[in-house]
Amino acid sequence: MKNKTDDKESKGLGDTIAKLTHFTGIDKIAETVAKAAGHEDCGCNRRREKLNEMFPYKTKEEKED
Repeated sequence: MKNKTDDKESKGLGDTIAKLTHFTGIDKIAETVAKAAGHEDCGCNRRREKLNEMFPYKTKEEKED
């Protein structure tokens, strides 16, 4: 699974967790287990988006205020 946030600044907690799981290889394990269980995907992207909504990081403009 290619992580869309590898080279980008994290928008929120979900992006940070996605980077960590990608770096450690946990994302590949989750994808393999999900496929073995008959699921199309592991739900990582939905979870990342939800966590980004719930726990967003301040943008550069917000930090300057």
